[in-house]
Amino acid sequence: MARRQARWLRDPVATQRRVLAQLLRRAQDTAFGRDHGFRALQASGAVNGGPGALATAFTDAVPVWTYEELLPAYLNQVLHGAADVLWPGRPRYMAQTSGTTAGTKYLPLTPDSIPCHISGARDALLTYVHRTGKAAFFDGKLIFLSGSPVLGRVGSVPTGRLSGLVNRHIPAVLRGNQLPSYATNCIEDWETKLDAIVTETLGQPMTLISGIPPWVQMYFDRLTARTGRPVGELFPQFNLLVYGGVNFAPYRAKLFESIGRSVDSIELFPASEGFFAYQDEPGNPGLLLLLDAGIFYEFIPVAEFTSPLARRLTIGEVTVGENYALIVSTNAGLWAYSLGDTVRFTSLNPPRVVVTGRLKHFLSAFGEHVIAEEVEAAL
Repeated sequence: MARRQARWLRDPVATQRRVLAQLLRRAQDTAFGRDHGFRALQASGAVNGGPGALATAFTDAVPVWTYEELLPAYLNQVLHGAADVLWPGRPRYMAQTSGTTAGTKYLPLTPDSIPCHISGARDALLTYVHRTGKAAFFDGKLIFLSGSPVLGRVGSVPTGRLSGLVNRHIPAVLRGNQLPSYATNCIEDWETKLDAIVTETLGQPMTLISGIPPWVQMYFDRLTARTGRPVGELFPQFNLLVYGGVNFAPYRAKLFESIGRSVDSIELFPASEGFFAYQDEPGNPGLLLLLDAGIFYEFIPVAEFTSPLARRLTIGEVTVGENYALIVSTNAGLWAYSLGDTVRFTSLNPPRVVVTGRLKHFLSAFGEHVIAEEVEAAL
């Protein structure tokens, strides 16, 4: 894993160029690929030459898409069972996620994209072991607080929450140590499920606890309410907290107060659209952006986002310290898709980012350009 990572880190620009070429080649005969001339686009990139030629050709051919635009144009066809629309074949699942402007959103997970979600989380743990030499957590019980793995259906495609869908694909090597049980994980009512999780885990040799911070905090609160003891005392072997999905800063103090002692932690940057980054260096808030995981990244300076002349920068063109809107093209069949998240690079070699907020939280009523990160820091 470390050698593979070192290879793509040696030349991030070439890595991303290769990923884009692979994505375009795989999708050239899809409806989206035909509509946007992926075959000709690849030829144009090759003819024009230069390290950025293919990315420039792609930017010229494919505009930035939002979910609200993608749904009527292509995603509705996918939801009704059509094949070869955005990616070859049909998606394995549609991940259900909440949207503020379009209600519930359904985003594709394909046989090509699912392994990238799994390998991202796996590599985060392996990198931690590689960096620290600490692997004792593998010998105890691991809990992944997730949504129910029970599948629903929208149109003709199985659907569910991302955490529940990914939970169905956890490697077998971890399943023997995993809690809660499958039956408990399938409980739909969260309060009932939380009580069952507490019952199952009390008295177990818990070593790793993982989940989005508000879910983890609710679990910790329920443990302490039942026992009157801090989490670190209940689970003396607990030594690694893995979290992601929301900004950790507002939860940090309360979570560690609930534990009652110091434990190591790893931050992840997962989303229904892809697994983007993880904390590869203990104590460093920057998250390593995964450039070799089926995702081509573009970055639009936030101040330019609404401009028709907004620049779409690639990994070789970004700078440290500026806020960018994150645009992704993925092996799930999303193309120049506006994620809605904003990031800032803390380093370029290696490429590390921090998530600074959401585009919708970017306030500029009087040109002051206040972002969520600054509001949260002030609070």
